[in-house]
Amino acid sequence: MTAFVLVPGTHMGGWLWREVADRLRETGAEAYEATLTGMGDRRHLAGPGTDLETHIEDLVQLIDHVDAPEVVLVAHCYGSYPALGAADRRPERVSRIVYVDAPLPQDGYSMLGQVREQMPDEATRDRMLLRAEQAEEGWRMMPPSLEESRNWANVVGVSEEALVRLNSLAAPQPLGTFTQPLRLSGGTDEMPMTGVFCTAGGPGIEMVEALVASGDPRFRELAEPRWSYFELATGHWPMLSCPDELAAVLRRAAADEGRRVAAAGQDAGRAAAV
Repeated sequence: MTAFVLVPGTHMGGWLWREVADRLRETGAEAYEATLTGMGDRRHLAGPGTDLETHIEDLVQLIDHVDAPEVVLVAHCYGSYPALGAADRRPERVSRIVYVDAPLPQDGYSMLGQVREQMPDEATRDRMLLRAEQAEEGWRMMPPSLEESRNWANVVGVSEEALVRLNSLAAPQPLGTFTQPLRLSGGTDEMPMTGVFCTAGGPGIEMVEALVASGDPRFRELAEPRWSYFELATGHWPMLSCPDELAAVLRRAAADEGRRVAAAGQDAGRAAAV
């Protein structure tokens, strides 16, 4: 039996995944909505020392307490950093990581480090860096206001009621979770991975194809057979805007379905959708 561990992103708790988790359980899978330290109903546990390592350990402990033989880690947004860190610690327990509209973390980089050096959208980059600089008491990154979420959080498909709830339950993000570099040992180098792109206002699989075609060695791995890809025609919050479709994609990803991308010089037909 497959167990899905659902990891939320910045400011969010496990409650965000409730509808998707319910749909996964209806198909006989196990589903665990992770709430990281300082988030959701655990916000009172946050402190200046809460960092990325804290969140990695949260997920390691959850993985250790799951009885199912196969664990699929599903990470949204920032959640990809603790998810990859936890999978690196428990590669024998994790069968796949699914990145849902999430960055691909790199060894030695913090999330803010990657934002500062690699985010092409200058406006989004500057907003994130400014929020970090303005952290309350030097460590509490405040969530965006409801109006800010409406203006730039890519909430396509999210109802007004869900957006208001999203804003009201958002917790301050401990700055250390964004500034502590991720350290990997190579435990996930051969692990199956899936990217889920939300294409309403964002890039899709064609971006991966362009990165691979560029010849940059940093992106070579994205054309390896262990990588698969899906697209959802929605905004950044598919667990709220299209939970049925997202749950179906997660089940397909766990079954090793999805589109593959051809490496430079490879017959494109060999990388078609499965």
